[in-house]
Amino acid sequence: MTASEFSIFENTAWGVLLSALIAVVVALLVHRAGTAVVHRLTRNLPIAGAVARRSWRPTRFVLPLIALQGVWQAAPDALPLISQVRHGNALLLLATITWLGLRAIDGVSQGIITQHSMDVEDNLNARRIHTQTRLLARTAGFMVLVAGLSLMLMTFPGARQVGTSLLASAGVIGIVAGIAARPVFSNLIAGLQLALAQPIRIDDVLIVQGEWGRVEEINGTYVVLKIWDERRLIIPLQWFIENPFQNWTRTSAQITGTVFLWVDYRMPLQPLRDAAQRACEAASEWDRRLCLLQVVEAGEKSMQLRVLVTSGNSSLNWDLRCKVREALVDFMQREYPQHLPLMRAEVGTEVRDFVDAPSDRDVRGL
Repeated sequence: MTASEFSIFENTAWGVLLSALIAVVVALLVHRAGTAVVHRLTRNLPIAGAVARRSWRPTRFVLPLIALQGVWQAAPDALPLISQVRHGNALLLLATITWLGLRAIDGVSQGIITQHSMDVEDNLNARRIHTQTRLLARTAGFMVLVAGLSLMLMTFPGARQVGTSLLASAGVIGIVAGIAARPVFSNLIAGLQLALAQPIRIDDVLIVQGEWGRVEEINGTYVVLKIWDERRLIIPLQWFIENPFQNWTRTSAQITGTVFLWVDYRMPLQPLRDAAQRACEAASEWDRRLCLLQVVEAGEKSMQLRVLVTSGNSSLNWDLRCKVREALVDFMQREYPQHLPLMRAEVGTEVRDFVDAPSDRDVRGL
């Protein structure tokens, strides 16, 4: 290379670098001006505003990388390392676009969730929307991530050649990959089913394997159930598709609870019904829908009473059942202690009643 040619080449390289610097500065100015305009336009739009806020940082990198890619493509092919620079810039651009897609999905999700607060008495619709939004957002994010990684791999010529050479054994590899990835894809499909069919939602009350708890979190692969005693039960999504479980808030948070009592046959029922009604009316947890006392079983020694009480949700109903049970026991202890469950024994021609089962010494004393 002659001195004149080297001088022209050097000037070209400096010109490309200067063009790249100018392109980055212009892109950052456009980003700043565009951010101000977008924030002003989306100020009263919750979803669009959330997307704009979460997309601010990745777009700060995407715009300069797009500008740089234009500069590198326009640069002469004779520049040293220009092909590597183009490839590296393309990889960074794809990575930041993937990041932008993930942040945009998160913004849409948070915007929808913000519009539907669960801090209301009847939050059934809000819980449904929260569950669907989170599951669909995680699924969409997974797909965007896979697409971004795939596009980045396709920029390597060697990766394409390896992929072509493996087509002959694609059937075997597909079977092996399918077996290895079965838990991942089964949970992904289960997440879509849960999002669309809605057998469970955030804050639903479930009975799973004998454990009572609320759905605290639904992730892409598992559900976190908060047990009443502050423990956490971690359950794979696929489990809810393959196994039966109880959902106490499937259509409504309202629930009917039961209180059982055993009393003697001579106990009058109307005073107990009145006492149960008074206990319900005195409890703030009662929603005034139902307070009913019935005899549900007549046993050999006593009869079983069932009190049905209703509340707005299962937590309130638990407290209401405890209050009604305590009130009825206290009422019988004060007013009808002789009609608590009795144990009868016949000795000769005499019949004696015992409040509790007599000991051997008591029987011998008779």
